[in-house]
Amino acid sequence: MQDTVIGIDLSTTTCKAIAWDRDGRAVAEGRAPLSLERPEPNAYEQHPDAWWRAAQTALRQALATVPAASVAAVAVVNQRETVAVTGADDAPLRPAILWLDERRKAEVSALSTRVGVERMHALTGKPLDFAPAVYSLAWMARAEPDLFARVSHVYDPHAWLVRRLTGEFTTSWASADPLGAFDISSHAWADEVIGALPIALDPGRFPQAAAPGTVVGRITPEAAAETGLRAGTPVVAGGGDGQAGGLGTGVAGAGTAYLNLGTAIVSGVYDRQPRIDPAFRTLCAIDRQGYILETSLRSGTLLVNSLIRQMFGLDPDADPGIFRRLEAEAASVPPGSRGLLLLPYWNGVMNPYWDQDARGCLLGLSPDHGRAEIYRALLEGIALEQAFATDRVVAATSQPVDSFVAIGGGSASDPWCRIIADITGRPVVRAETAEASSLGAGIAAAVGAGWYPGFEEAAAAMTRTGAAFHPDPAEADFHADLLGLYADLYPRLRDLYPRLAQLNRR
Repeated sequence: MQDTVIGIDLSTTTCKAIAWDRDGRAVAEGRAPLSLERPEPNAYEQHPDAWWRAAQTALRQALATVPAASVAAVAVVNQRETVAVTGADDAPLRPAILWLDERRKAEVSALSTRVGVERMHALTGKPLDFAPAVYSLAWMARAEPDLFARVSHVYDPHAWLVRRLTGEFTTSWASADPLGAFDISSHAWADEVIGALPIALDPGRFPQAAAPGTVVGRITPEAAAETGLRAGTPVVAGGGDGQAGGLGTGVAGAGTAYLNLGTAIVSGVYDRQPRIDPAFRTLCAIDRQGYILETSLRSGTLLVNSLIRQMFGLDPDADPGIFRRLEAEAASVPPGSRGLLLLPYWNGVMNPYWDQDARGCLLGLSPDHGRAEIYRALLEGIALEQAFATDRVVAATSQPVDSFVAIGGGSASDPWCRIIADITGRPVVRAETAEASSLGAGIAAAVGAGWYPGFEEAAAAMTRTGAAFHPDPAEADFHADLLGLYADLYPRLRDLYPRLAQLNRR
């Protein structure tokens, strides 16, 4: 009896293969680590072959627990804004450039101007920012023109795994669109963006884009031998890990937002229309019908770990218990961190300002502030940024956001969830599973396998929530004043950031 589906989640540092039953319960799991290569400062790469090796390992581990014959379908979700290129023999010409890579920053202005900034935003749903991987292609074309002239195929990580599993050169709409060269309204590659690259590419060099939840191929005998899957098992289009995380929390309609407290802080609300506004970036939802209006702060747990190391001189890897101790210290500090306010723009700011030069700031430091106040200010600063971002989305769309469903490593922190609930004025509900992206892939596989008539029904059957944290009404007025002060901070600093960046380039 085929009573399981497998969601493959190819993230930045790990590939996970989790088998899910019809109720969304994890029944088997495999995982394999992925390392990052840093060829120069602010450059991040991975070899695509490492993705395939990690997927093989993860699948074999999962299939040691559940029989391959029980798997009705497999679906893939992937790290976004990452791109690989191959030559005529379909072998990689260079390592893939990851979403963390900042070498593409210099390409944003030239490429977007060539297309038209407003036109680029309207076509792709992506405001002026270096995140989309099309700017990595532009960087390759300028920095490595001889190599770029040999490009025969352009892969996102989803397409790479589908090729290895099935032999098909296909990706999902919801994996194609983070590249920033995809027309989100017509669900097709945007020829005018691809044609504006410094060395233009034929759109045929990009994978076929298929609707999420549809079968894009079947496991080949070769892939079966390498992974343990049964030959002929359907492979279903999934999507980007962000959209999949939203689906895996049950966010498939209006009113609720997912909140991923991970390396970055990513939140998304569902909408049936491809709305365009600087308050968010617009992505194709995995349900085939709608869109995700997503806000993102690049500095999430990445910033938490950085601050612990650089300011406190502590090593979270060597002492994982440091998080609980710091949370206990921060809990002894009253709301507002005794007059300390943190702007968490350590890696620039995306929505709504889209300022690559913006940087972090601690306002109000005095000799009375120690690490307890600084740590609480950090947690509050990220919560304030989320409140500000969500309020901008609500204002731009006139759609309410009544609550958040929290996922990611940070969601395990009760104090942080309480701070977010208090500052945003919205309940924070913890998802039952920490593996929401893989579950999102499992939901796509379940739809592709015909278990459910659609994504809404599949999400309702396969997702659940756990503990809930509600805002403290006694602190509502204080937090409203704090948010007003926070909203004024960046506009007061905006003109200083370019001058600071110029001095830093000496």
